[in-house]
Amino acid sequence: MQRPATRYARTGEARIAYQVVGEGPVDLIVVGGPASHLDMEWEHPAVVAGIERTASFCRLVRFDRRGTGLSDPVDDPPTLEQQMDDLRAVMEAAGVKRAALLGAGDAGLCAMYAATHPDQITALVLFGVAPTGGTVLTEERQREFLDIIENHWGEGRMLAIFAPSRVGDRRFEEWWTRFERASVSAAMARKLIEFNLQTDLRGILGSIRVPTLVFASADDPLIPLELVRETAALIPGARLVEVPGTDAYGWPEAADSPASDEIEEFLTGRRRPREPERVLATVLFTDIVESTGRAAEVGDYAWRTLLERHDEIVRAQLQHWRGREVKNLGDGFLAVFDGPARAVHCARAIVGSVAELGMAVRAGLHTGECDVSGGDVRGIAVHIGARIIDLARGGEILVSSTVKDLVVGSGLRFGDRGTHALRGVPGEWRLYAVEP
Repeated sequence: MQRPATRYARTGEARIAYQVVGEGPVDLIVVGGPASHLDMEWEHPAVVAGIERTASFCRLVRFDRRGTGLSDPVDDPPTLEQQMDDLRAVMEAAGVKRAALLGAGDAGLCAMYAATHPDQITALVLFGVAPTGGTVLTEERQREFLDIIENHWGEGRMLAIFAPSRVGDRRFEEWWTRFERASVSAAMARKLIEFNLQTDLRGILGSIRVPTLVFASADDPLIPLELVRETAALIPGARLVEVPGTDAYGWPEAADSPASDEIEEFLTGRRRPREPERVLATVLFTDIVESTGRAAEVGDYAWRTLLERHDEIVRAQLQHWRGREVKNLGDGFLAVFDGPARAVHCARAIVGSVAELGMAVRAGLHTGECDVSGGDVRGIAVHIGARIIDLARGGEILVSSTVKDLVVGSGLRFGDRGTHALRGVPGEWRLYAVEP
């Protein structure tokens, strides 16, 4: 899906940035919070996959709140009334007369708007919303928030609070750090937290008269489960759905979340079976050889520096050779290519470039059908690629006979490494090493 144009809705003197994607029969306006950045969210494949999933069944409208992201800056957080004016301005600018609202950490905007303007709202979806902000953060957690904001803002430390499952995913950590800096300033972040702590929705939740779906993450460290249950109990006729997970951020960006299916059925009346897309691709695995011993040899700080440089090299080569990073595996990468020759050239470039850092990297490649879903790849081809790299030595690139046969005429040369039984894969496989 192509990144949409960013447009602006005017409300008083302020301009509110918004984007529209999808052409489904239902208009859905997502209100994220407490801050966002529309353009930055298109820079991580997992987030893009979630946007595409949601836009597959609706016309999706997303916007940055006043004072955050691409919208106009302000000195103080807007009041709920001002935020309602901003939401109305976005609806008008996007040509939306009636829409469903989805709010995640929105400090009451969606609930307030749905209760006040039921003629404009067809349905309400709330994710991780407590009835009062003052009950969410313990004194210890408040001190933790304020310390991060005052002393470590823009370093990515909010990730452990909002998306603990992503800690250790270096690409996501890198993206989140930039997203944190771009979405809101430290001064505004502090004011938003103070504003959220003062929010109390108990007086309005009983006035909501539109169909409402409330989601709660069973292990959300930010919003206790019992508080979300209380929110659902206060809304007449609301349905509560408890889903597994720990992340407050990532909604509705989780393409494979079971909640996505629930929302589609809630808004459209049907749940489409989602078959993974099957494509022919060349799978590339890379791995740093003896990484544990090398880390002990050079020390933690030097090793982190080497890993960061390693990741930069791999990603630069993937971009140059038109590969798509699927995931960072800690000491290596999984990537896919639409051409086997480019995949082999990329592997050679990675192994050679990383060797200059004094690190030995090995690689394994196989071409076959893969199941693509939610930005991830699965299937026997992936399994074979993982088994091939297990047999490679440091600095060696091993490929299956399938890869070798498909690159005839490319000028690449291979040495026969014999036949092997790959664990969990039927039959024997002839493997080849890429020669200089």
